[in-house]
Amino acid sequence: MSAGFIGLGAMGAPMARHLHGRGLLAVVGNRTAAKAQALAAELGIAAAASAKDFAGCDVVALCVSLDADVLENVQALAGVLAAGAVVIDHSTVSVDTARQARALLAARGIGFVDAPVSGGVEGARNGKLSVMAGGSEADLAKARPVLEAYAARITHMGDTGAGQATKAVNQVLVAGINEAVCEGLALGEKLGLDPEKLLPTLMAGAAGNWFLEKRGATMLANQFVPGFKCGHLLKDLHIVHGMASDLGLRTPVVEQALADYAELVERGEGDADTSALILLKRG
Repeated sequence: MSAGFIGLGAMGAPMARHLHGRGLLAVVGNRTAAKAQALAAELGIAAAASAKDFAGCDVVALCVSLDADVLENVQALAGVLAAGAVVIDHSTVSVDTARQARALLAARGIGFVDAPVSGGVEGARNGKLSVMAGGSEADLAKARPVLEAYAARITHMGDTGAGQATKAVNQVLVAGINEAVCEGLALGEKLGLDPEKLLPTLMAGAAGNWFLEKRGATMLANQFVPGFKCGHLLKDLHIVHGMASDLGLRTPVVEQALADYAELVERGEGDADTSALILLKRG
């Protein structure tokens, strides 16, 4: 199998490296060409100058930022990939965008799997991501060797769009947990509690969670190196809010997180880790 990877950001670059470790990666691409050229030189593979450079790939994975980016790349790949190839999209986009991508590719006999991931930069670096996949069983079977290079869990959630629907649920929980953890730790600071005692005590009980474990100590030390950027979560929450509104659901947690992360972005913290939310909670 020959695979390509497009989108070499904080998540995409380590995912591509895992693919290379399995002997599957042939070509990489990125909007900023220099980043693709640097990784290609490091790994001894090709850097794509255009979509045509992916023509020989059996599978191409995308990990880009916006719905428009996904559709732009899919449109280009639809013109060069052979029938029977599969495109995997690891971006977080709307269900409608996933379905549009599938239609564009299906017209050329190319498969599509919407496969957003959870696990953050740590999960990408460690090859331990959770993949929530939507698409046909046949397309997922073709994509599986690529996904297995960087996933600890691959779950087929249903037809096209089911992966993105699952990621929407994931992001609601992420937003709510972030709100609660940052608010709680800000309270702990004001009460003068020792973080070296507080954090392990909380983790040992019902309040324990991934965000507290991975970000608790760093946020209390005012370290906000991004594992997942505030600006990216804000983008995801806009998608989630639109989906929930269409379904007539009340979403006070999402609305609070939208307001908070919009304020952080306005303050210039868009590229900081989502744990920078504690800056607002401190008052």
